[in-house]
Amino acid sequence: MTAVAELMDYADVVERFDPVLGLEVHVELNTNTKMFCGCPNEFGGEPNTKVCPTCLGLPGALPAVNGKAVEGAIRIGLALNCEIAEWCRFARKNYFYPDMPKNFQTSQYDEPIAFNGYLDVTLDDGEVVRVEIERAHMEEDTGKSLHVGGATGRIHGAEHSLLDYNRAGVPLIEIVTKPIEGTGSRAPEVARAYVSALRDLLRALDVSDVRMDQGSLRCDANVSLMAKDATEFGTRTETKNVNSLRSVERAVRYEMTRQAAILADGGTIKQETRHFQEADGTTSPGRTKETAEDYRYFPEPDLVPIAPSREWVEELRGTLPEMPSERRKRIQQEWSLSDEALRDLLNVGAVDLVAATVEAGASPDEARGWWVNTLAQEANAREVELADLAITPKQVAEVIGLVSSGELTNKLAKEVVQGVLAGEGEPRDVVEKRGLKVVSDDSALLAAIDEALAAQPDVADKIRGGKVAAAGAIVGAVMKATKGQADAKRVRELIIERVGS
Repeated sequence: MTAVAELMDYADVVERFDPVLGLEVHVELNTNTKMFCGCPNEFGGEPNTKVCPTCLGLPGALPAVNGKAVEGAIRIGLALNCEIAEWCRFARKNYFYPDMPKNFQTSQYDEPIAFNGYLDVTLDDGEVVRVEIERAHMEEDTGKSLHVGGATGRIHGAEHSLLDYNRAGVPLIEIVTKPIEGTGSRAPEVARAYVSALRDLLRALDVSDVRMDQGSLRCDANVSLMAKDATEFGTRTETKNVNSLRSVERAVRYEMTRQAAILADGGTIKQETRHFQEADGTTSPGRTKETAEDYRYFPEPDLVPIAPSREWVEELRGTLPEMPSERRKRIQQEWSLSDEALRDLLNVGAVDLVAATVEAGASPDEARGWWVNTLAQEANAREVELADLAITPKQVAEVIGLVSSGELTNKLAKEVVQGVLAGEGEPRDVVEKRGLKVVSDDSALLAAIDEALAAQPDVADKIRGGKVAAAGAIVGAVMKATKGQADAKRVRELIIERVGS
């Protein structure tokens, strides 16, 4: 059983130490085939069915570079304001892990395809932080290990392990920041905001589906602390494969409080990888972290260098879409949003979702209302990002359309949304399956109104006496009788007509 770590109060941490972050984000590209072979690049499937001699590392199999992956890497580099190398090459990163059957990973070391860039990141209160990019380099993903038995799902305590090489060889871009200093108490927030902004940019480029829950976007968070009077960085830890924005923030905050307690007690920090525990927001030790020398990098002899022509690079620059930051400025003007309203959208990650809902036919105000209120609450309840909810902007626009046409009330529309989130199909499918259509037949409504008036004659007298507000009691009774499927406004009109006649 792992001992509970001592933690320092967060306010004390930032008073005594300066955090330094380094974020490494791995992005799986959405090419049709893998990085160095023709196997399909698809998520899931039966284990070990999307493999070949090349991605299995069998003797005599030779790799060939996926040109579409190189194109994606250049476009990512350009979008991150990087310089694009005129000449670069692959290297072998040597290590033994069972999920890398060759015992080396084909990657890039000292000659990345993109370097020296930056990404401006907007925090919740509107402050902009520039995160400098060290490099964005190409490599291949590893396979996956499944450890069977044991309490943690990790190798320690497992009875045996299973290996799935379907993911081995999937095109991967690793984006590495330069040390992020000077963020103080906001370091965890900066980490989350950076990964969020990077995810938005990659989605706009359409180079990846950026599904953190499926591992196509993963963040390794390096954290170290410096005493206030120190001139050198502290020893860092690297929390591996953090797979949600919320978890990135929690992992950085936890490591800051854990490391501070150790340093304050006179201890030293081990340079190691750590694993983030979603259940309680803690990190646990992994393995001692290797240095570059431990990997014994050397140039990949089976692949020729890559030398993107300047003409090609400029041609690819011309394919870049409107960047998320530019799009937000345009949307703010077109929708006449205040800075506060735009910030609300940004804080829940709803800008692109609302924009897509508007493009699908909804009005900006209606789309904002559904995503920022109803759907944001659903995301919070499920502890997932808004974009990861099982409902699309097109489906939300359809629900809004059903309300606008009078086929649904807002209350019924929320039930339809629940059905879509539960996997019951498209909005109209849910309406039919759950019988949620608005009762629009006046004769059926009048029958319910008459029954309610007969049960509450005193309310009818009040309405006749001019106290129209009393009609609310009858409206409530009719809504209950129709299981909320009546149009309350129409019911009120019919009540006034009925009592006055």
